Amino acid sequence: MLSPRRAEALRPALDRFVAGYDASARLGFDPVELPRRYRDPGDAEVAGLLAASLAYGRADLFKPRLEEVLAAMGPRPAAFAEAFSRVPDRSAFAGFRYRFNRPADVAALVAAMGFLRARHGSLGARFAALFAEEAGRGDRTGARGEPVRRALARFAAELRQAPPVGPLLRRRGRRGLLHLLPDADGAGACKRWYLYLRWMVRGPDAVDLGLWTGVPRTALVVPLDTHLARIGRCLGLTGRRDLSWRTAEEITRSLRLLDPADPVRYDFALCHLGMSGACPARRDPARCRACPLAEVCLGRGRALSGPSRARPPGSGSGRSRRW
Repeated sequence: MLSPRRAEALRPALDRFVAGYDASARLGFDPVELPRRYRDPGDAEVAGLLAASLAYGRADLFKPRLEEVLAAMGPRPAAFAEAFSRVPDRSAFAGFRYRFNRPADVAALVAAMGFLRARHGSLGARFAALFAEEAGRGDRTGARGEPVRRALARFAAELRQAPPVGPLLRRRGRRGLLHLLPDADGAGACKRWYLYLRWMVRGPDAVDLGLWTGVPRTALVVPLDTHLARIGRCLGLTGRRDLSWRTAEEITRSLRLLDPADPVRYDFALCHLGMSGACPARRDPARCRACPLAEVCLGRGRALSGPSRARPPGSGSGRSRRW
C-alpha cells in the first residue's frame, strides 16, 4: 500500500493522466459499450449485468455472443427479463455458446434478473437495500469484509436462488450460473462483479453510467485484472502478486489516498493502458519513454536499461485483449 509521501508524489501524475485520457477511443474495446446504448436505466442495468457476467476471456469473442443475447431480448431487455421470469422458456437462447456457459445459464440469469426487478422495482434498488443493511451492521456482528462485499454476496445468492432458476437449470445444473454470478465472499477478486458496480455507481461520465444512487462511490473496490495488478505494482499501489480479494482491497486502499471520494475513477484509464499494449507485459524501452506515467513508474529504470523483447507497437490491442 502507498505511503502518504508516495501518494503525494503520485497523485498529480495520475490526475493528469486520467484528465487527458481519451476514454471514448477505448469504449469499443470495452464491454461497457453495450449497456451505454440504452437510455432507460432498467434496460441499462439488465444489459450491464449480462455484459459484466460474460466479460471473461477475449473481448473479440465474448462481445459478439453478448450482442446475440441482447438482440434476442429486443429493444427493451428489462421488460423482456420480467416477462421471461413469469414464463421461463428452456429453449430460449438455444444458439448461445461461450466457453463454460450454455443457453440454460443465460436463460437462468435473465429470469433471475427479471424476478428481482419485478419484486423490488430494479436491480439497483435491491442492491442499495442490501448495502444499507450491511453498512448498518458494520463490524458489530463480526461480519467479514467490507459492506459492499457482503452485499454483493447476498445479491448474487438471491439471483442464483430466484424461483424461476431451478426449472431452467434442471438438466444443466447450477455450476454455469455460479460462474456467471460468483460468490463475492470468497478469496477471489470477483473482477466482473466490481466492474458492474463501477458502471452502475460511478458517473455519469464518458465511461460509467451512474445509475445507482443508493451506493456511494467511496464503497467501490477496483475490478482487479492482470493489467491493473501489474500496473498497480509498477506504481507502488500494491506489492502483492496475486489476483485475490486482498490485492484488490490493497490497491483500492492505495487509490483512496489519492482520491478518498472517488478512488475507482482511475481504473478505466489504468486498465486500458495495459490492455492497449501501451504498457506491455514485457517492458519495452521505447514505449516506457513515451508513457505518460513514466515519471512515477517504479519499473521504468529496469525497462530502459534492459533489452526490448516486446512485440511491435499496436500488437497489444485487439485479439490479445483479455478480461
